[in-house]
Amino acid sequence: MDTDLLRAFVTVAECQGFSAAGRVLHRTQSAISLQIKRLEDQMGKSLFARTSRSVILTADGERLLPYARHMLKLEDEAREAMGERPMGERIRFGTSEEQANAYLPELLPRFAEVYPNTRIEVICDISANLVEDFQQGLLDVVLSVRHEPTQSGQLLGWEPMVWIAAEDADPTRGHTLPLALNPEGCIFRAHALAALGRQERRWELRYTSQSPTGINLPVQAGLAITVKTPRSLPHNCRILDEASGLPPLGQVEIEMHRRPGHASEAFDLFCQQLEDVVTHSDDVTAPATLKSTDY
Repeated sequence: MDTDLLRAFVTVAECQGFSAAGRVLHRTQSAISLQIKRLEDQMGKSLFARTSRSVILTADGERLLPYARHMLKLEDEAREAMGERPMGERIRFGTSEEQANAYLPELLPRFAEVYPNTRIEVICDISANLVEDFQQGLLDVVLSVRHEPTQSGQLLGWEPMVWIAAEDADPTRGHTLPLALNPEGCIFRAHALAALGRQERRWELRYTSQSPTGINLPVQAGLAITVKTPRSLPHNCRILDEASGLPPLGQVEIEMHRRPGHASEAFDLFCQQLEDVVTHSDDVTAPATLKSTDY
């Protein structure tokens, strides 16, 4: 059985679409469709049910999927054992700057102990942009805050959102609440403004920045308050409690996206260790099946 066809099959199944699979595999949609047609002809079975809006596995496709994944993993392991995989495998990892600061100091040394020659290319951006880049095949694995349901996101846990101000300042005392927030499209911004709207609290967006530094500086100077997770508390700042009178913000979902159809021992370990570091963080409430797992 042609493993190139199996790789296309697994990628279409995990991306739930031919166009998305083509972006991951750097092929045209028509080329992916042709590969699936060839595989279906070889199997004598229809593997996908196609509609104008979705591509889903048939019962035969669901039966084939675990075997296809296993065969691809065996092929990758065999190539690696025979020295065909080039030294210095590259993993393109996308995450926010604040998540990078929180998790990479532990993750990178742990991973380098096992795979010192693997190159980790870290791309920092806001979650929405990272997920879009991942869907375009530009990233191999992404740690993000969930903005909307996706086909590829694996839930790792939940983090609380908190109001943050400078240690020695109280910008909440005035009639209008001064804010420092990320640009439009950030889920922290959306939660903050929605919560203030429900409270009918007057606010003014005085500082906007896509960079954490651009947000932290006015907050640290006592000029505004912002919304973050507890792990991202800036130096000389404090979390505002219920006594501040500000509305509760709820939680955000932390998820991981990993490139479908890609298997190597180094890549698998990187994703496992990333999941482990995040789910064992004090600020993350992980599903019980993840929190109890050690790698």
